[in-house]
Amino acid sequence: MGYYGYAKLEYSMNKLNIGDKILKIGVFGGTFNPPHIGHIQSAETAKHKLGLDQLIVVPAGIPPHKDLPSDAPSAEIRLELASIAFDGIPNTTISDIEITKNHPAYAIETITEIKHQYPNAKLFLIIGTDMFLTLDSWKDSEHLLRLVTPAVLSRGADDSGKITGYALHLNENYGTKTETVPNPIVEISSSQLREILPKRGGAEFLSDSCYSYMIKNRVYGAKPNWEWLRKKAHTMLDPSRVPHVEGCEAEAPLLAKRWGADPDDAKEAAILHDITKRLSTAEHLATLDLYDIMVGDLENNKEKLLHPITGAALAKAEFGVSDDVAGAIRWHTTARSGMTLLEKVVYLVDYIEPTRDLPGIEHLREMAYKDLDEAVIMGLEMTMSDIEARGILPNEASKDALLFLRSQKGQTNDIIGK
Repeated sequence: MGYYGYAKLEYSMNKLNIGDKILKIGVFGGTFNPPHIGHIQSAETAKHKLGLDQLIVVPAGIPPHKDLPSDAPSAEIRLELASIAFDGIPNTTISDIEITKNHPAYAIETITEIKHQYPNAKLFLIIGTDMFLTLDSWKDSEHLLRLVTPAVLSRGADDSGKITGYALHLNENYGTKTETVPNPIVEISSSQLREILPKRGGAEFLSDSCYSYMIKNRVYGAKPNWEWLRKKAHTMLDPSRVPHVEGCEAEAPLLAKRWGADPDDAKEAAILHDITKRLSTAEHLATLDLYDIMVGDLENNKEKLLHPITGAALAKAEFGVSDDVAGAIRWHTTARSGMTLLEKVVYLVDYIEPTRDLPGIEHLREMAYKDLDEAVIMGLEMTMSDIEARGILPNEASKDALLFLRSQKGQTNDIIGK
């Protein structure tokens, strides 16, 4: 659907002008900070109940009735979120009519502009009960109430008496007829959502596409819900790879906690570390090209060495992971000189997770919780011994990592494949 600038909105509305039919158009405004399933259900319910030909969703730029929180995303991001959230409702447009203004946009201004562009339409102003009960205190309310029919989203019996009484007041004083829209109750508010998104909550109250956008861009400081992230990652894996990734997810926070790394970061990296493992060489190269990443010849010809690189790039681009988490994914196969604590943890987790059954693995598991650097050295040595036995040259990053760690411990620097 996308959002509509005002010129496009006029064109879209004029397409609906069939003969002399009086079209019903609903105007649904709000800060949508963020837009959640309650907003979507309200819009769908109002559209059906009122028999609307068109619904116009109008995110507020600078709301006149309340201040936006200081940490609210930009108006452009809220516009994009609204465009994504309401995308599934037919004959619905998202208007930037208020977003583009550099001053508070009052309802009378917005409605007047829409009415000017579409004079024969019957306009419904879709609002919640609390806002409805203040309507005649709005700017130029008498003029506004001549242009629109209020459509009140009722939350049930507790609202009905208030709505009926105030509707009678508006009718007696302004000749305004009010429509009541019984609306399913969603036990969440935008402010509550903003509080729980950084705590990995809220996914169930947002459309998947909207939540995905928030996670990708870390809007509101959102961190991915574990179940959501796990589901996304597992769909990108070969089914045979899932037990390994689940083992890494279980092991990562334990080893991270043992050495003082962030358990959540370790868990994120573990869940995502193999998301491009199943790609072909051609697909890896296309991904590298997409993200403008250059690699060495040795890596360029080995899918095993490409997947950490493409995986880190994709995890950052699609899941908004931090540089630390992306680094842990990037180096989980080869390691590197000067590894961060998190990189060491994830490198070892990939090796020692419970489903692994390799010669010497129990000793490595034990060492991982006793001496982290020594365990990484052991892991590198085991890998190099294995690849040398198969006639494969060791990766330069792995050689550098082993040299660096051995020098840190005052050990000999004679390594396999040097």
